[in-house]
Amino acid sequence: MTVAAKRGAPHVRFRETGYWLDKTVDQLLTEAVAKAPDKVAIVADRADREQAPRFTYRDLERLADRAASSLLRLGVGRRDIVTVQLPNWWEFVVTAFACSKIGAVMNPVMPILRERELVYILNFCQAKVFIVPKTYRGFDYAAMAQGMRGDLPNLKHVIVVDGEGEGSFERTLLASEAGQLPSGLGPDDVTVLMFTSGTTGEPKGVMHTSNSLIACCKALSGRFGLDSSDVLLVASPVGHMTGYAAIVLLSVYLGGTMILQDVWEAKRGVGLMAREGVTYTAASTPFLGDICEAVKAGAPHPQSLRSFLCGGAPIPSVLIERAANELGLKVCSLWGMTEVLSGTLTEPSRAAEKSASTDGRPQDGMEVRIVDLEGRPVPTGQSGRLLVRGAQMFKGYYKRPELQTFDSEGWFDSGDLAYRDDDGYIRISGRVKDILIRGGENVPVVEIENLLYKHPAVAAVAVVGFPDARLGERGCAFIVPRPGSSIDLATVQAYLREARMAKQFWPERVEVVGELPRTASGKIQKFKLKEVAAAFAEAK
Repeated sequence: MTVAAKRGAPHVRFRETGYWLDKTVDQLLTEAVAKAPDKVAIVADRADREQAPRFTYRDLERLADRAASSLLRLGVGRRDIVTVQLPNWWEFVVTAFACSKIGAVMNPVMPILRERELVYILNFCQAKVFIVPKTYRGFDYAAMAQGMRGDLPNLKHVIVVDGEGEGSFERTLLASEAGQLPSGLGPDDVTVLMFTSGTTGEPKGVMHTSNSLIACCKALSGRFGLDSSDVLLVASPVGHMTGYAAIVLLSVYLGGTMILQDVWEAKRGVGLMAREGVTYTAASTPFLGDICEAVKAGAPHPQSLRSFLCGGAPIPSVLIERAANELGLKVCSLWGMTEVLSGTLTEPSRAAEKSASTDGRPQDGMEVRIVDLEGRPVPTGQSGRLLVRGAQMFKGYYKRPELQTFDSEGWFDSGDLAYRDDDGYIRISGRVKDILIRGGENVPVVEIENLLYKHPAVAAVAVVGFPDARLGERGCAFIVPRPGSSIDLATVQAYLREARMAKQFWPERVEVVGELPRTASGKIQKFKLKEVAAAFAEAK
């Protein structure tokens, strides 16, 4: 039975109740242009530029039309995949709407990824086009992309933002006028493909439709009371659903203004907020702490900022109180994931009371259920497996039909453990999935361990997270060396650099041990290692 067949009845209900609007992503732009063509849609701040260009909704549509026509001329058609590895630049936004206009599938990937992850993703989704910056934060992406061409038989075009010649974004996608565009995909067709780090060593491609993405925008705008007068800061990476769906698409859904910041630097970010009148943003906990510190150090007070959507890790109560007292800011906790988008959220009216102790209550159009190992509901206050279903759910995993996604009633097992309080708010209490979350970024623990097992000095290894005040968690590798061998942090990091593993995934602590704690069946008891790693963190 297909996913669509399993979920047919809910689809009807989502439409009848208005959670699904049956619009496509490009229709959001068309409607925004019709309402206010000369309103500023984008302010594009870049750390390497003095001036931030501004684009009206009319400008954005014109550029998206040109890019869409150019993609067609490059041979990109319906359901073809365009992989985009860009920071928070206006070219990303243009490409996203251009893809939707012709029915291509947008595949955003994070700038931190390198050859190892990218070759897998590009080959797995058979991307025809790969869009990269020439350089960003000192790294030469154009050289990396060209160096991978021999391993990418399906890739036809590498397009370089800030590049030169025929392969540049300007000359390849924007140089010619727009032509007649064919009809794009429908609201139930896959419009974005975003890969998760996963826990099996192979990233999984999460498929979302326009209906699920726009349902997220509708729910967030309703919970926060947002409208076209709002100004949204995009400091979270657009390669994540937080930046892409919860800010970029949300801004166009509202007909608001988005402020793109490509490199997070708190003083600059707070200055942008103050100058542009930012009212809302979404990011992980470290961003919030940085904002408070920047204002304390003398950065201009962001007077208009009233709502901060915060997810990815528990929010310390002291930080919520500090944001309220020093910034007049309501910090709203959220639980979500690439597959679920915004599953639960604390509304601003109860942020002071609930955000530190819970991860919110179900969004409009979403349901959660907490069950034991046999699938039976657990009492209030008792931890169990967190199941979720609703209007924002993904369609499935790309080319992975063997992965069970939804049960017969449409429930998705999140892999998280949670409990519910008396008011219906949930709290994530643990993770079944073997990942750690560093600064809101899922770190693929199994892949790192598999790589380290190949090192000649490693007999056994286990990677766990330990608490960190700013990033939520950092990684610690417990290593049993082979007889006569030695290994340390520098060796591990050099090895992962050689393997072209993204730097953000490297363990930041190595503990050499004689053996790893195991069960009678030989399974590593990671909970014991986490306790040891936490003790190290406390002793610092």
